[in-house]
Amino acid sequence: MGNLPSERVTPSAPFLNSGVDFCGPFQIKFKNQRKGIFSKVYVAIFECLATKAIHLEAVTDLTTDAFIAALKRLCARRGHIPTLMSDNATNFKGAAAELNRFIKLICNKNETLANYFASEAIQWKFIPPRSPNFAGLWEAGVKSFKHHLYRTLVNNKITFEEFETIIIQIESILNSRPLVPLSDNINEYEVLTLGHFIIGRPISAIPEPAILDISDNRLSRWQYTTKCVQTIWKNAGK
Repeated sequence: MGNLPSERVTPSAPFLNSGVDFCGPFQIKFKNQRKGIFSKVYVAIFECLATKAIHLEAVTDLTTDAFIAALKRLCARRGHIPTLMSDNATNFKGAAAELNRFIKLICNKNETLANYFASEAIQWKFIPPRSPNFAGLWEAGVKSFKHHLYRTLVNNKITFEEFETIIIQIESILNSRPLVPLSDNINEYEVLTLGHFIIGRPISAIPEPAILDISDNRLSRWQYTTKCVQTIWKNAGK
């Protein structure tokens, strides 16, 4: 096995160096539309090369404008990214006909896309031709996303708003995956998740209310113990 790319082993902020891939198409329906008429929608999967955090964006087509819009939404929500990696165009030659426009997007030197990357100082790197193992990180993200999506939708046709809600909820689930325990104590079950790198805590965790200002006689045993621990930490900080 060869050495991993420097982006994989160098500590960095989430999504500072990312990989991108498209999956789909998926069938959706629009509101106030006749029955039996469905439209195609795709999902752009951005995966951080350092933390393996995932960001999902729904796009309605595989045009340059749609891809740039998805990239702008990523940068607006996760911060600017200097490096973006993707599959080489030759890897898409055996794909279905629906991906032909994305092949042209990569093969042809699109002036609009090149100008946007130049203005945002984004370097687009390609993996070697016919080397899908170089894209194993975000391909695993595609597999995980489809695993949850197909079990959620089954054969239902939903609207675009419902589809976008589902993929964002799947993003939350994927970013709540446990990585390593935060403590060696077997009685403590808190683990490090991808959400800690993004928002500082697990995304799916329910926030605990502050109980320092509540009198002791109104607290249960567990709440009283928690209050004592919080008070000790508060006094230790002073």
